[in-house]
Amino acid sequence: MAGSRQRGPRAGARPLFCALLLSLCRFVGGDGVGGHPAADGATGTLGAQPHRRFEYKYSFKGPHLVQSDGTVPFWAHAGNAIPSSDQIRIAPSLKSQRGSVWTKTKAAFENWEVEVTFRVTGRGRIGADGLAIWYTENQGLEGPVFGSADMWNGVGIFFDSFDNDGKKNNPAIVIIGNNGQIQYDHQNDGANQALASCQRDFRNKPYPVRAKITYYQKTLTVMINNGFTPDKNDYEFCTKVENMIIPAQGHFGISAATGGLADDHDVLSFLTFQLTEPGKEPPTPDKEISEKEKEKYQEEFEHFQQELDKKKEEFQKEHPDLQGQPADELFESVGDRELRQIFEGQNRIHLEIKQLNRQLDMILDEQRRYVSSLTEEISKRGAGVPGQHGQTTQQELDTVVNTQHEILRQVNEMKNSVSETVRLVSGIQHPGSAGGVYETSQHFSDIKEHLHIVKRDIDNLVQRNLDSARSSCQKILLTTIFICVHHVCMYKMSF
Repeated sequence: MAGSRQRGPRAGARPLFCALLLSLCRFVGGDGVGGHPAADGATGTLGAQPHRRFEYKYSFKGPHLVQSDGTVPFWAHAGNAIPSSDQIRIAPSLKSQRGSVWTKTKAAFENWEVEVTFRVTGRGRIGADGLAIWYTENQGLEGPVFGSADMWNGVGIFFDSFDNDGKKNNPAIVIIGNNGQIQYDHQNDGANQALASCQRDFRNKPYPVRAKITYYQKTLTVMINNGFTPDKNDYEFCTKVENMIIPAQGHFGISAATGGLADDHDVLSFLTFQLTEPGKEPPTPDKEISEKEKEKYQEEFEHFQQELDKKKEEFQKEHPDLQGQPADELFESVGDRELRQIFEGQNRIHLEIKQLNRQLDMILDEQRRYVSSLTEEISKRGAGVPGQHGQTTQQELDTVVNTQHEILRQVNEMKNSVSETVRLVSGIQHPGSAGGVYETSQHFSDIKEHLHIVKRDIDNLVQRNLDSARSSCQKILLTTIFICVHHVCMYKMSF
């Protein structure tokens, strides 16, 4: 075993054979390293994933994380932990601080998974001491092991920031189990007690760091999202421990501590899931509360109702001038708000169509001036152009004049359609009876029909004026008309 090494051809061929086996294992193993922890040897097959059920009594997440009295529902905090509305600061960036949070009730899950989102930030290049995630038989509210009690019965996943042993192997993530009889070797970072570990830098990341810890079929797996991307599911494999025995019932907890150096240790969320193996019956929902608890809640509700009525009476006595004004009159009902929004939308449509009508009038006047000037030019040049060349020029000019007359006719039709739309919208502004809802719907249908007519007329204008004889003025005209009508159509579609 530990004797002399073999020499010769057979010894030289062994590394090549081992490399070949490792290559085959990579192909056979598939995506075991980068995938879900259950796929990395925990479940056995990729197609049979465990059933996950969220356990709210063993979880917390912001916003509105704390109650009015400063407590976190279903959790107890100790030491220097500071709960806030969106996170829990386990240990602040002050020297020699320690804090922790623990579930109040024990969990009795055969298989489970926790997802922890946290930040470890500090001004220095080196931080201390670190953060720990626990599953233990009893709560370790305070102690020397990252803010928690020593000689625990269960497992701790340590995010160790400081290199106590000087081996330059920190920051690191270390899994250490304990049966309640072993004292943690803090000076050597638990190197001789670690079941598994990996080196990951989790300090001062642009996004929160996420740890996914899965205990499934007696295998503990740790996955890490390093906080470099906002992708919440960008996990990578850290380490795992197989054939691990932990207490059947235990508390979940998270703790942190600082030393001579200090970091802020903030936990944003702690989500717990119960896992059920494929083919087994999922856990039944929690049973209904007992009659005793129902009576207790009913008494609390009645007491609250009495206090509320008492405060109402006191307020009315202190403000007698407000008694005659019902509170409902101070607020807008849903029907009134919808009716106001309808009228405001109709008014905006009316203003936009009036603006379009003015623009069409301007375009029509411009076309009339252009046609009159073109007719004068034709009359001046018509008598002095002899021969075939003059006849060809006269035909081209006649074509242009006819085209302009057709444009004028189309613009007049568009103006009439817009005027009819304005008339319909003006009629909507003054609904006169209870049948106003039906009339409003009918008016909107008429408006939609007339706007389709305007759009169709624009398309006809574009199709009839694609010849090369069209002047730059015509292009500007058609572009302006299309933009105006398109603007109105898009504005109408927004309602």
